Amino acid sequence: MVRVGMLTSGGDCQSLNATMRGIGKGLFNYYGDGVEIIGFLEGYRGLMYNEYKKLTPRDFSGILDEGGTILGTSRQPFKMMRVIEDGFDKVAAMKRTYKAHKLDCLCVLGGNGSQKTSALLKEEGLNVLGLPKTIDNDLWGTDMTFGFQSALNIATEAIDCIHTTAASHGRVFIIEVMGHKVGELTLHAGVAGGADIILIPEIPYHIDAVCKAIQKREEEGKNFTIIAMAEGAINTDEAKMKKKEVEKKHAELPASFELAARIQELTGCEARVTVPGHTQRGGRPCPYDRVLSTRLGAAAAMMIEKGKFGYLVGIHNNEITPVPLEDIAGKLKMVDPKSDIIKQIRSIGISFGDE
Repeated sequence: MVRVGMLTSGGDCQSLNATMRGIGKGLFNYYGDGVEIIGFLEGYRGLMYNEYKKLTPRDFSGILDEGGTILGTSRQPFKMMRVIEDGFDKVAAMKRTYKAHKLDCLCVLGGNGSQKTSALLKEEGLNVLGLPKTIDNDLWGTDMTFGFQSALNIATEAIDCIHTTAASHGRVFIIEVMGHKVGELTLHAGVAGGADIILIPEIPYHIDAVCKAIQKREEEGKNFTIIAMAEGAINTDEAKMKKKEVEKKHAELPASFELAARIQELTGCEARVTVPGHTQRGGRPCPYDRVLSTRLGAAAAMMIEKGKFGYLVGIHNNEITPVPLEDIAGKLKMVDPKSDIIKQIRSIGISFGDE
């Protein structure tokens, strides 16, 4: 009997179920009744406290286009994995659960924090495979993460919908797109939605440059401006501050609302903020994500069958590419301010608020 565990960790997103379906269908196709799949509930919490349910072929039926996760998820309930809290050793607890179920492999569907933990469990001697989940597409070692394209569709639609009301009222509209540390989602949604200004964490903006871009549009007879702004975008003053200072400042007044107030003050233009928020990570996965997730899940099942463990199941140049977990742990894939896509976007007159 082959025994495989799986869990979904961190923020939910589209295609978690589709990925688990790919793993499950692949394993049942290989092993038939000779495989047992254990689904741990609410992420690593389920692994720590041995909260689980056994998954059958029926559990993987009809979930390809279902959003959320049939296992539930939770944010990583620990910052320092090796710290013993109130006498409870979390790493030891996870290892104990793994061994109690006699698992041959644990599949972790998650983003940066989750895969950092996967790498740690690998160091502890467990057989682990990581599957790249995040709407931010900021996971090192893979060209694409599942959830990104679906979130991009929603963020783009939000910008599309704002265009008509912005034009009708002659306003500046700021659409706050998810992304605390990386601006990939905002960048692509801004381009796809026809934003005039795109503000991302990797390129600190200057308020004068933003106002200049707005005023330039007014001089050209355009009475509205669309700004796609990552929730973690920072200005040039904040770029000089410590991370915790910036976080505290944004907690008191979100960056998008502060920017709207400053634009109104400096230009006299009426400025409004729209926050799509968690709608970006909810709902049904788009066709692209369904295909990607099925491929990643199936590839994970193939790697389990071959006894190939300790990797992130990534994709590079449209080919499945396993990457050692220790190579991706703790690394963020940032937007390169000097990349071709940034140069091309600048060339058509879109401002990044820095010049």
